Amino acid sequence: MRVAVPNKGRLHDPTVELLERAGLQLVDGADRKLYADTVDPEITVLLARAADIPAYVEDGAAAVGITGLDQAREADAELVELLELGYGQCELVLAAPEASAISTVADLEGKTVATEFPRVTRRFFTDRGVEPTIVEVSGATELTPHVDIADAIVDITSTGTTLRMNKLEIVEPVLESSVRLFGRADAANKPKVQQLRTALQSVLAAADKRYLMMNVPEAELETIRAVIPGMGGPTVMNIAGEDDVAVHAVVDEEQVFETIAKLRSHGAHDILVTEIERLVE
Repeated sequence: MRVAVPNKGRLHDPTVELLERAGLQLVDGADRKLYADTVDPEITVLLARAADIPAYVEDGAAAVGITGLDQAREADAELVELLELGYGQCELVLAAPEASAISTVADLEGKTVATEFPRVTRRFFTDRGVEPTIVEVSGATELTPHVDIADAIVDITSTGTTLRMNKLEIVEPVLESSVRLFGRADAANKPKVQQLRTALQSVLAAADKRYLMMNVPEAELETIRAVIPGMGGPTVMNIAGEDDVAVHAVVDEEQVFETIAKLRSHGAHDILVTEIERLVE
């Protein structure tokens, strides 16, 4: 099975890191290579431009692909979304120069809009009954209003810094995007695809969880149970020759600080907090 992933840019490193945390380490994935083997002999990684990944998956060159929702929408490929991966958040926005008279979408009727996302942009204006001229550019979109190429732009923003630096302001959001796992409908339920999805999901599920281990006086066990905001209750084990019992639980990271204080007040000791690599629910 081939998994298409971004070969460079801001999505490459977090995607490879996620795969490796899921147990799918790349083997000999050097720069400029098209393919990389993994520790699973049945899975190969296809390294491609993020914008090309939807087409590779749709055409069957890869069984699944990891790329941004913005790229999938722009490609207009027949894909199904298998999993939201929780990184690469950004927004596609319509923006115009601060000093211009453009303040609504309707103001762009008959005017020119530059973008790297012509399909998404065209659908956006069609849905609103507005007909500007769409000019496709391959980079530096934010500069086009200042060199009289366009009256406005549709472009990706994460923090808004680039827009502010170029004296552009948002007129209206177009699309919220993040990185997703995509596949074709006829491949989505194949065992290997589901195995990959489960592995990735297990990493995401563990991201904001912590594993607590502690020793607790047996007489305080029921009180301790009530204190721990665990997943289905803690695991309790007897300790040979001791009046204490060992208690293990998974809790949300944001609850660890307060939970430990409560546990100690009820006699819990030797408390150990560890990160969780994967959590299969």
